[in-house]
Amino acid sequence: MQTITLTLIRGLPGSGKSTLAKTIDAYHLETDMYFIDTNGHYKFDAMQLKKAHLWCLTQCELQLKKSNNVVVSNTFVQQWEMSSYRSLAKKYHAKLNIRVCTGSFNNQHQVPQETLLKMQKKWQD
Repeated sequence: MQTITLTLIRGLPGSGKSTLAKTIDAYHLETDMYFIDTNGHYKFDAMQLKKAHLWCLTQCELQLKKSNNVVVSNTFVQQWEMSSYRSLAKKYHAKLNIRVCTGSFNNQHQVPQETLLKMQKKWQD
Protein backbone atom coordinates (compact mmCIF):
# COMPACT_ATOMS: atom_id res chain seq x y z
CA MET A 1 0.00 0.00 0.00
CA GLN A 2 1.44 3.34 -1.08
CA THR A 3 1.48 6.16 1.47
CA ILE A 4 -0.02 9.45 0.37
CA THR A 5 1.54 12.74 1.40
CA LEU A 6 0.03 16.02 2.50
CA THR A 7 2.51 18.87 2.33
CA LEU A 8 1.70 22.20 3.96
CA ILE A 9 3.80 25.14 2.84
CA ARG A 10 3.67 28.15 5.10
CA GLY A 11 5.20 31.60 4.95
CA LEU A 12 4.40 35.25 4.56
CA PRO A 13 3.18 36.61 1.22
CA GLY A 14 6.11 36.82 -1.18
CA SER A 15 8.17 34.15 0.61
CA GLY A 16 8.08 31.66 -2.29
CA LYS A 17 5.26 29.32 -1.21
CA SER A 18 3.57 29.03 -4.60
CA THR A 19 6.89 28.62 -6.40
CA LEU A 20 7.91 25.79 -4.08
CA ALA A 21 4.48 24.15 -4.31
CA LYS A 22 4.75 23.98 -8.09
CA THR A 23 7.93 21.88 -7.79
CA ILE A 24 6.19 19.17 -5.75
CA ASP A 25 4.51 16.28 -7.54
CA ALA A 26 1.10 16.67 -5.90
CA TYR A 27 -2.31 18.24 -6.36
CA HIS A 28 -1.66 21.94 -5.63
CA LEU A 29 -4.13 24.02 -3.62
CA GLU A 30 -4.14 27.54 -2.22
CA THR A 31 -6.97 29.45 -0.58
CA ASP A 32 -6.25 32.26 -3.06
CA MET A 33 -7.36 29.97 -5.90
CA TYR A 34 -10.93 30.52 -4.71
CA PHE A 35 -10.65 34.16 -5.79
CA ILE A 36 -9.61 33.46 -9.39
CA ASP A 37 -12.49 34.10 -11.79
CA THR A 38 -13.27 32.17 -14.98
CA ASN A 39 -11.02 34.55 -16.96
CA GLY A 40 -8.05 33.82 -14.69
CA HIS A 41 -8.16 37.16 -12.87
CA TYR A 42 -7.56 37.34 -9.12
CA LYS A 43 -10.35 39.19 -7.30
CA PHE A 44 -9.85 39.07 -3.55
CA ASP A 45 -12.89 39.67 -1.34
CA ALA A 46 -12.14 39.71 2.40
CA MET A 47 -15.81 39.01 3.12
CA GLN A 48 -15.39 35.61 1.41
CA LEU A 49 -12.16 34.61 3.16
CA LYS A 50 -13.75 32.14 5.59
CA LYS A 51 -15.60 30.51 2.68
CA ALA A 52 -12.37 30.39 0.67
CA HIS A 53 -10.50 28.61 3.47
CA LEU A 54 -13.32 26.08 3.78
CA TRP A 55 -13.21 25.52 0.00
CA CYS A 56 -9.46 24.85 0.18
CA LEU A 57 -9.86 22.39 3.05
CA THR A 58 -12.73 20.62 1.27
CA GLN A 59 -10.74 20.32 -1.96
CA CYS A 60 -7.82 18.92 0.01
CA GLU A 61 -10.02 16.25 1.57
CA LEU A 62 -11.50 15.32 -1.82
CA GLN A 63 -8.01 14.73 -3.20
CA LEU A 64 -6.84 12.76 -0.16
CA LYS A 65 -9.97 10.59 -0.46
CA LYS A 66 -8.82 9.78 -4.00
CA SER A 67 -5.39 8.81 -2.56
CA ASN A 68 -3.70 11.75 -4.27
CA ASN A 69 -0.72 13.56 -2.82
CA VAL A 70 -1.66 17.14 -1.96
CA VAL A 71 0.33 20.30 -1.40
CA VAL A 72 -1.38 23.30 0.22
CA SER A 73 0.46 26.62 0.13
CA ASN A 74 -1.17 29.14 2.44
CA THR A 75 0.33 31.59 4.89
CA PHE A 76 -0.54 29.44 7.95
CA VAL A 77 0.77 32.27 10.16
CA GLN A 78 -0.46 30.67 13.39
CA GLN A 79 -0.19 27.00 14.30
CA TRP A 80 -3.95 26.55 14.81
CA GLU A 81 -4.49 27.40 11.12
CA MET A 82 -2.97 24.03 10.20
CA SER A 83 -5.00 21.98 12.70
CA SER A 84 -7.77 20.97 10.26
CA TYR A 85 -5.15 19.83 7.74
CA ARG A 86 -3.32 17.88 10.44
CA SER A 87 -6.63 16.14 11.20
CA LEU A 88 -7.11 15.28 7.52
CA ALA A 89 -3.62 13.80 7.35
CA LYS A 90 -4.42 11.61 10.33
CA LYS A 91 -7.86 10.64 8.96
CA TYR A 92 -6.43 9.53 5.59
CA HIS A 93 -3.19 8.09 7.01
CA ALA A 94 -1.19 10.60 4.96
CA LYS A 95 2.38 11.48 5.74
CA LEU A 96 2.40 15.13 6.81
CA ASN A 97 5.22 17.42 5.70
CA ILE A 98 5.37 21.04 6.79
CA ARG A 99 7.72 23.36 4.93
CA VAL A 100 8.42 26.99 5.78
CA CYS A 101 9.35 29.55 3.14
CA THR A 102 11.37 32.57 4.19
CA GLY A 103 12.35 34.08 0.86
CA SER A 104 11.72 37.69 -0.04
CA PHE A 105 10.09 38.12 -3.44
CA ASN A 106 7.36 40.37 -4.80
CA ASN A 107 4.09 39.10 -3.39
CA GLN A 108 1.89 38.25 -6.34
CA HIS A 109 -1.33 39.55 -4.76
CA GLN A 110 0.08 42.94 -3.72
CA VAL A 111 -0.63 42.43 -0.01
CA PRO A 112 -0.17 45.85 1.63
CA GLN A 113 2.96 46.39 3.76
CA GLU A 114 0.80 47.13 6.82
CA THR A 115 -0.88 43.72 6.49
CA LEU A 116 2.48 42.00 6.03
CA LEU A 117 3.78 43.58 9.24
CA LYS A 118 0.70 42.44 11.18
CA MET A 119 1.16 38.91 9.87
CA GLN A 120 4.85 38.97 10.76
CA LYS A 121 4.03 39.98 14.35
CA LYS A 122 1.54 37.09 14.68
CA TRP A 123 3.94 34.48 13.22
CA GLN A 124 4.31 31.30 15.25
CA ASP A 125 7.16 28.89 14.60
